[in-house]
Amino acid sequence: MQHFYVLKANRWKRWLVIVLFALFTATFVWFERDGAFSVFSSDTPQALTKGNANETDIALTFNISWGEDKVHDILKQLEDKQVQATFFVSGEWAERHPDILKLITEGKHELGMLGYRYKSYLKMEPDQIRSDLNKAEETFTKLGYEDISLLRPPSGQFNKDTIELATNLGFTVVHWNVNSNDWTNPGTDKIIDNVMKHTENGDILLMHASDSAKQTAGALEKILPGLKNKGFSFIPISELQSQAHAESKVVE
Repeated sequence: MQHFYVLKANRWKRWLVIVLFALFTATFVWFERDGAFSVFSSDTPQALTKGNANETDIALTFNISWGEDKVHDILKQLEDKQVQATFFVSGEWAERHPDILKLITEGKHELGMLGYRYKSYLKMEPDQIRSDLNKAEETFTKLGYEDISLLRPPSGQFNKDTIELATNLGFTVVHWNVNSNDWTNPGTDKIIDNVMKHTENGDILLMHASDSAKQTAGALEKILPGLKNKGFSFIPISELQSQAHAESKVVE
């Protein structure tokens, strides 16, 4: 009789494990489907790196910190192909080129900032970062662009403390998950292939509008219609961010 109870208890344990596993799997699938599953606390500092993977919307972004020539060709391509993008510019560059900044916003493109001096925040103390961000915000406000809340740290270099500080100041830190590497000028075909092969739903694409990116405008001639033909729609970062279940990357 004792053996019977042991066998029966073991059988119940096995059923309990199976039921619990099934519940966990169902819960995981449900959260993963809705894009809400996370093994991290919501208090963990995060940077936006991707939108909703279930939507065909993507965000095209450009960094610009120096030069005044190449940006015009890029703006022309965006206008011709009717594409909205997000431009991240440094405060120092904005001060020097308010006329180009006006052309960007008149083209219905979104503005984000790269700080003021475009110097890596990993090489700064917290007080220096705060000062740089405050000066950048002050600069854009003087130029008539208030409430710029999107921040891409210079060179894309940041850590948990940087995001915490920026978030406390009211900024949303924006990274990317498709890097065109256009700034290396590898040839328009390589830039095109790099973007076309790696872009998926919800992606944030990084390109450059500084004068060092000599082949970007040429690559856009094929990238913009090519991505549209694949079914992608271009939207500004703020729209990508506001979509339900936009993903963020935990920075360690």
